[in-house]
Amino acid sequence: MSPSFVSFAGLYSGYLRRCFTGAGLIAQKIDIDNETTLHVWRPTNQATLKPSLVLIHGFGPMAIWQWRQQVQFLAPHFNLYVPDLIFFGESTTRSKERSEQFQAESVGKLLEKLGVKKCHVAGTSYGGIVAYNMAKMLGNEKIDKVVIASSGVNMTKNHNVRLMERAGMDKIEDLMLPSSTQNMRKMMKLAVAKRTSFIPDFLLKDLLNKLYMENRKEKMELLGGLSLGKIDTSNISPLQQEVLIIWGEDDKIFPVQMAHELKQVISKKASIKLIKEASHLPQIEKPKKFNNIILKFLRSGS
Repeated sequence: MSPSFVSFAGLYSGYLRRCFTGAGLIAQKIDIDNETTLHVWRPTNQATLKPSLVLIHGFGPMAIWQWRQQVQFLAPHFNLYVPDLIFFGESTTRSKERSEQFQAESVGKLLEKLGVKKCHVAGTSYGGIVAYNMAKMLGNEKIDKVVIASSGVNMTKNHNVRLMERAGMDKIEDLMLPSSTQNMRKMMKLAVAKRTSFIPDFLLKDLLNKLYMENRKEKMELLGGLSLGKIDTSNISPLQQEVLIIWGEDDKIFPVQMAHELKQVISKKASIKLIKEASHLPQIEKPKKFNNIILKFLRSGS
């Protein structure tokens, strides 16, 4: 039995923060208006001539848990900005807005405060939905290339129903915000392609407490505020930017067919890359492949 005062999640979070600082990033909290504060990892030196890249995390743990291997690989090539979305990590708001559009608008305001004139943006899962909305709102004057990874930007009611069937759950909240070790095991089974070794309950409970219980009410509201997955058709409109779609071939949350469907509608300048032996977290499962695909895409034509 694990001692009650030892938290693996807390220790690992400390390690992740050291990885980010070691990559030349510094953590900062910025008031973007009189209601909302965003926590962001930004370059220690913003004066370099490197292009800027924003990494938007998915629904789950804060940004440091989802982008560690990308930050370490991409920092030599880009000025990286890695925000925590509202109600994740130390990002908060007093606003009653809960939509993905509000998240996108808030990151846009953050970039303006930081003096970022133009950038690439990459988002995974929920973060891909936010990235899409940023590109749509800000246009190609401020957002250059767009990377959408494992993201249900084109999710319909039917996609949502089938996801719940695969998960064996009644509500999306039970999957995205697990409150029991049983539900967390189901989520992990869907999220990764390779069968994971047995993880003891005490460790899963630690992860649940540290990563999924904070701001739980507000995160439930974020899920309720999503405009996707509630009607029979997808309502996305094409982007002006060049778009790269990255997907795990074995994604059991958003099946790969959704990637092909998304390519047809998101942009005339859209391409798709599939990663073998990866499910919903290719940036974690196959980081080397994922990183090289992103780097080649963002550097092409420059």
